[in-house]
Amino acid sequence: MHFVQAKSLLTQSNGMNVYRGCMHGCVYCDSRSKCYQFTHSFEDIEVKENAPELLEQILRKKRKKIMIGTGSMCDPYQPCERDLQITRRCLELIDRYGFGAAVLTKSDMVLRDMDILQSINQKAKAVVQTSLTIADEELSKILEPGVCNSRRRYEVLKEFQKADVPTVVWMTPILPFLTDTIENVDQILDWCIDAGVKGIICWNLGMTLREGDREYYYRALNRYFPGLAQKYQAKYGNSYEVVSDLSAEWMPVFHERCEKHGILHTPEDCFTYMQEMPDRFEQMTLF
Repeated sequence: MHFVQAKSLLTQSNGMNVYRGCMHGCVYCDSRSKCYQFTHSFEDIEVKENAPELLEQILRKKRKKIMIGTGSMCDPYQPCERDLQITRRCLELIDRYGFGAAVLTKSDMVLRDMDILQSINQKAKAVVQTSLTIADEELSKILEPGVCNSRRRYEVLKEFQKADVPTVVWMTPILPFLTDTIENVDQILDWCIDAGVKGIICWNLGMTLREGDREYYYRALNRYFPGLAQKYQAKYGNSYEVVSDLSAEWMPVFHERCEKHGILHTPEDCFTYMQEMPDRFEQMTLF
């Protein structure tokens, strides 16, 4: 872990990452890709220690209330967040200034900030997102060793359901030859329905692989599943999109079940929902 004084914080799409790098160890993580130009070890967390100060400067100047997202690149609930509380301080500022927040994490540490997220949701809008991709606990320990398993994340979703804070699930990536089974994806969908999620982001049953991420993933496959990396290479080569043979069969079932239970089920609809502020803010702007 090392500390930096950041010069900027929000992206053009109003996203922020107070940490850069990750300790979760997920073998499929796209953020390891070379295109993100990490200049330090991915596991050496870069801490933007002045993130709260930068955020407050931004919020003071913004005339229009917006949704601020965090976690799309690196998880805002790294183990060091337990002591540093930079994510919490940023959420407190979002709450104080009346903005909305969309938080994406694989950590149950988000429950610590339930009070702030409830307050944000009462004043504006809060959305808690997590990924659910591996129902099997033993497989989860291998593929995403540094985070709580999917069942625990489902329990987190249930807690936010009780607190009336909306949730969205990223049902991606689904790993060919490993997690692309009817049993796995049906179990995840059952959890989502039971937890009353607002939306599920799932482009298809598959994953993406590009330079940097691909090599790391294949090394993990060689370590835990000898011969499987060669199977990937034979079937997919260097393709960016790696789609399971099950995808075409299961995706219509996915959309049908989501429609039946009132769950948003296209990425476009989910992203639109998470970026929209409640109508009352539009009315306040007009009048």
